[in-house]
Amino acid sequence: MSFDKRISRRNFLVGSAVLAGTAPLLAACGGRSGAVTVPSGPPRRGGRLRVGVTGGGASDTLDPHIPATSPDIARVRNLYEPLLYRDHDYELEMLVAESLTSSPDATTWTATLREGIKFHDGRPVTPADVVATFRRILDPDDPKSGAASLTMLGDVVATGDRQVEFRLSEASTVFDDYLAQYSLGVVPADFSMDNPVGTGPFRLQGFTPGLQSSFVRNEHYWRPGQPYVDELVLINFPEDDARINALLSSQVDAIDQVPVALVEVLRSDERLRVLSAQTGTWLPFTMRVDRPPFDDVRVRQALRLVVDREQMINQVLSGQGRIGNDLYAPFDPAYASELPQRKQDIAQARRLLAEAGHPNLDIELVTAPIQAGAVEAAQVFQQQAKAAGVNVRLRRLDTTTFFGENYLSWDFAQSFWYTRNYLPQVANGALPQSPYNETHWEDPEFLDLVRRADRTVDRAEREELLKQAQRIEYERGGNIIWGFMNQVDAFQVYVAGLVPDRTGLPLSGYSFREAWLG
Repeated sequence: MSFDKRISRRNFLVGSAVLAGTAPLLAACGGRSGAVTVPSGPPRRGGRLRVGVTGGGASDTLDPHIPATSPDIARVRNLYEPLLYRDHDYELEMLVAESLTSSPDATTWTATLREGIKFHDGRPVTPADVVATFRRILDPDDPKSGAASLTMLGDVVATGDRQVEFRLSEASTVFDDYLAQYSLGVVPADFSMDNPVGTGPFRLQGFTPGLQSSFVRNEHYWRPGQPYVDELVLINFPEDDARINALLSSQVDAIDQVPVALVEVLRSDERLRVLSAQTGTWLPFTMRVDRPPFDDVRVRQALRLVVDREQMINQVLSGQGRIGNDLYAPFDPAYASELPQRKQDIAQARRLLAEAGHPNLDIELVTAPIQAGAVEAAQVFQQQAKAAGVNVRLRRLDTTTFFGENYLSWDFAQSFWYTRNYLPQVANGALPQSPYNETHWEDPEFLDLVRRADRTVDRAEREELLKQAQRIEYERGGNIIWGFMNQVDAFQVYVAGLVPDRTGLPLSGYSFREAWLG
C-alpha cells in the first residue's frame, strides 16, 4: 500500500458545512433539574453529558478517517481509537496497541495489539482489522485525511496473533508520531458506515447531521470503570452566541471554543468554570516565497520585524496565549529555543524594505474566520505595518472560499495548525510534496537536513539536524508565527474530569471518557 495523492484541505479541515446555520436540537436533550452539586471525591458513574461543539452542518460524518469539522473530530475521538495517541501532556500513549517498536534502521515498525481489546460489538480486535484499516485509509482511489503523513508506508502485514508490521519504503525515526493521529482509528475489516464500530469509550446511539449525535457507554471498553457517564450528547452550534447562551441557560453542560473576550465574564459566574489549556496551536501569516515581493528574503524578514508579538497576544487573544518566534512545534524536544526572540524593529524593517526596493510596500492580505482570532490578527497586523510604511489591504473571505480552489495560491494569507511535533508538521506543510505547503517553501539545504533527520536513529544527532533546519526557517522561511493560542472552553460547575490538554483540541482533547457529573 503506497500513497502519493494530495488531499483538499477544504475537505480535510473545514468542509462546506462549517457555515451551515441549522439550529441545534436543545429540546431533545433535556435540562438538568434539582440542586447543583460541586463534584468531590472519586468519580461517579451515571448521567448524561451534553456538550455544545462549534460548527458542523449537513455534511457531518461518522467516518473515522475523514473528520473535518469540530463535531466530526469530537465524534471520532469517542467512537474510535488509533494504535496510539498523544495524551493530555502531549506524551505518546498506547491505545489499541500495547507496544510499538522499531527495527534498528527504522524501516520496520511492529505493533503488538492490546490483549483482550474488543470492538463495540464484542468482537476482538485482530491484526487483520489493522491491515484493513490502513488499506481503507490509503486507498489510492479514495485516500483519507490521515494518508498525507504516511507516504513512506509501503505495506502493512499481520505477522502473529497480535502483531502487525509496518514496512516502510524509507526509514522514519518518528513513524510512531505519524501513527498517533485521531484520524487513524482502528476499525473492523468488515467496517461499514451503516454500523460504525470502533474501540472507543462510547458507541453510537443516534446521529442527525448538522444537529446532534448521541452515544451510550461502551460496556466492552478496555479501561476499567470508564467511561463514567451513561450517555454523551454532542450538539452542533454554528454560532458563538447560541453556544454561549445554551451554557448560560444550562441547556448544555460544557462548550468548546469560548471567545477570548468573554473569558472574564464567564469566570465571574459562580455556576461556571473556564478551562484554559496551553497548546502548540498557531495562527501564522503565510508568505509565498516563490512570488514577488515575498521571493525577496529581505521583504520576509522585514514583515516579521513589523509584528509586535506581545500586542498580538494581548489584543487578539486577550492574553490567552504566548509569543512565538517564527517557529512551530514548541513541544518538540528539538525545538530551537536557543534562537534569539524576534521583536518588533520598525527601523530595521524600513531599512530592509528600502534595500529590497520597496520603501512604500503595498500588499494584499487574504483573511477569513478560519479560527478564532484570525481576522482580528489580520486587523492588528494591518495597523502595526503602517509604522514601517507598509500598506496592508485586507481581503476578507468566508471560510469555504478561503479553503476553496484558490487555497495554496494566495500570495499573502493566513492559516492555522494544531499542535504537532516538528517532523510531522514538516511533512504536512513544509515539503514540496506536502499537501498544505502554503508558503511554497522549497529550500534545498532545509530539505536535505529534514530528510537526513528523519533517517537518523541517534537522537542527539537527529536533534542537531532539526535545529539546523529550524534556523533556516527562522532566517528565511515564509511563515510569520507570532504566537501560540491557549484553548479556552467552559463547563458547568457540576462537571468534573475535564482537564487542560496540550494537543490543541478542546475540552480535554474531546476525550469524554474521564468526565463525570456531580
